[in-house]
Amino acid sequence: MRLLDKFFGHKVEYPPLPMDSDAISKLDDIKTPLEELAHQVSDHLQVVPAEHEAFVFLGKPPQNFGIAWIHDGKVSSLNDMAKEHHLSDVQVGELIFRLGEAYQHASESPRYSAKFGGKEMVVIPSEGLEQEVHQIMANTLH
Repeated sequence: MRLLDKFFGHKVEYPPLPMDSDAISKLDDIKTPLEELAHQVSDHLQVVPAEHEAFVFLGKPPQNFGIAWIHDGKVSSLNDMAKEHHLSDVQVGELIFRLGEAYQHASESPRYSAKFGGKEMVVIPSEGLEQEVHQIMANTLH
C-alpha cells in the first residue's frame, strides 16, 4: 500500500514529535539555521537530529535527493561541501549513493512530524542513521 501511496503522491502522515523527546532538545540547538533552511527550500525535508548538528535529506530519498548539514550555526549544502573539500563529481556521486544506502538502512526507524520555520518536515530520531551519516560524511570530507 505504501508503494501505491508514493506512486500516486499520497503524503504519509506521521505522528507529532513528542515534546519530551531527546530529538526536540537537539533540534532546539539548531533551530535558527533549520528555520532558515525551511524558508529557502521548497522540497520535502527529513531531519536527522544529532548533538549540536543535524543532517537534512532534501527531496525524495533514497533515489532523488540532496543533503544539507547543519553545524556550527550554519547550513552547508552538498555543493558547499563539494567546493570546500574539492570533491570530484565521482566523489559526490559516491557520497550520494552511500547516503541513500544509509537512509534505506533506517527505513524501519520511527518517523515523526514537526514544524520549523512554518514548514512541516519529517524528523527521523535514529541514532543508527545519525551515526552512519556522520561516518559517511567524515570519511568523505576528511
